[in-house]
Amino acid sequence: MNETELYYLLALQKVEGVGDIVAKKLLTHCGDAATIFNSKASQLTSIDGIGSVLISKLKDKSVFAKAEAELKYIENNEIKVSYFQDKTYPERLKHCIDGPLLLFSTGTIDFNNRKIISIVGTRKITSYGTEFCKSLISELAPLNPIIVSGFAYGVDIVAHQAAIENDLQTIGIVAHGLDQIYPSSHKKYVSKMEQNGGFMTEYWSGTNPEKENFVKRNRIVAGISEATIVIESAIKGGSLITANLANDYNRDVFAVPGRTSDKLSLGCNNLIKTQKANLLTSAADLVYILNWDIEKTTRSVQKKLFVTLENEEQKIYDYLLKSGKEILDIIALECDLPIYKISGILLNMELKGVVRPLPGKLFEAI
Repeated sequence: MNETELYYLLALQKVEGVGDIVAKKLLTHCGDAATIFNSKASQLTSIDGIGSVLISKLKDKSVFAKAEAELKYIENNEIKVSYFQDKTYPERLKHCIDGPLLLFSTGTIDFNNRKIISIVGTRKITSYGTEFCKSLISELAPLNPIIVSGFAYGVDIVAHQAAIENDLQTIGIVAHGLDQIYPSSHKKYVSKMEQNGGFMTEYWSGTNPEKENFVKRNRIVAGISEATIVIESAIKGGSLITANLANDYNRDVFAVPGRTSDKLSLGCNNLIKTQKANLLTSAADLVYILNWDIEKTTRSVQKKLFVTLENEEQKIYDYLLKSGKEILDIIALECDLPIYKISGILLNMELKGVVRPLPGKLFEAI
């Protein structure tokens, strides 16, 4: 996309009444944004859903001055722009009818990695949620997923930090322009975020973090990834909106269960209860339900002559060597380990190339 094309696309975004869906309809019919502005009214009225009021708005010349100003900001601040038909635009988001026409980003974002998961939840995260989030991302680290969240307080920032600590790419989808950071107390994380991924938004510079922007932003968080994980949530909240959007986009949704007496687990428990989310107790649940292929990861490990095992891993490995094939429940019972914990341990062992899963929840030592 060259500068002229971007200029006209920016102008199109500023036309009153033209949202992402209408813009895509116009572009599909006319071919490019410049042609839309240069088309006769008679040509535009033939497009389904395009009426005389909108056509008159397309004659508003003030949108070009606004587009020129934004284009200068983009160039002066080295903002990257992805058009919804570009190769740099997130592939899964292309298939969402209401996906943004343009995405603006900073940092070192690279979507060549197709394993993308969104992690959302309450801004009042508990120690339980914090530990689960950190553990989950640490267990998934060998698979090198991209971790997406909203850079807000609570679950969001814990997920971003855990990704950085595990040297994973992480992307903050923000609900404002890239000329500011919200919340301001998170400015200290910006540098590391941009070194390990970066920030992305659909909003122009000068756009403030208004309440409605956060709700709209959630569709990007849900649509950009293969799965959305809700760590903790009250019975109502933005993370549940994201989960519902993910379901609408036919994405997998996972929720971390909690005690029925915990207010910040009510939302997750209800998602599981109403079958709107898969129950998530460890990274293994995610890997198996998403059917992620870890063969390439384990193959490189298997070439090593010696693999270091943790005490619990060694205990399981020794048991499997003696017993042969065994189901997960029996392994947990015989090794005196809780089910929720053993799933993650077995995944790590699988990644190390010392065990392999078999149909029927069976595992065997290699």
